[in-house]
Amino acid sequence: MSGIGGNGAGGGGSAGIRPGGVLVAVVPGQPTAVLDAAARLADDLDVPLVCANVDPNRYLVSSYVDGTVVALPYDPDLPEVEDETFDVELESDIREALNGRGVPYSLKQLAGDPAWALARLADEMDARYIVVGTREAGLRGSLREFFNGSVAVHLAHRQHRPVIVVPLAPVSGSGALPWEDPPV
Repeated sequence: MSGIGGNGAGGGGSAGIRPGGVLVAVVPGQPTAVLDAAARLADDLDVPLVCANVDPNRYLVSSYVDGTVVALPYDPDLPEVEDETFDVELESDIREALNGRGVPYSLKQLAGDPAWALARLADEMDARYIVVGTREAGLRGSLREFFNGSVAVHLAHRQHRPVIVVPLAPVSGSGALPWEDPPV
């Protein structure tokens, strides 16, 4: 786990996280709209922002007070790198997006089922809100969501904190929703 901070804040692990912050789920390639919305909320509430990335291809073996996460792959053909580290490119994108905003933030790398991992971290840090983005349209994303379900829906039904869903590809009033059949 790598911890960084913007504007003099940061540190790694839940031990250095002030209770009551805003938890935002971040993924590589995600539009900055999700991070922007979470940063605005954290700034409005004057609380820190915790940016969490979840690797769904690995399962949690253990986590430590210093923020270190030990995880193993579900697929036995994947390398058994046990210490999870935060994606360097994603870290750079977050740093760039939050630079100069004055919002203290930290990074957390998680493993396993995204909804479960985010809910667990939210409990550990006593998060006020969990912010997630919608999945952009696409075959891969649609298939994953069909089989696994929406992370936002799982969070909304399996824990007590408010979940804020940031739309990434809103459909116009006359457009078909992703789960609807196209008009004939």
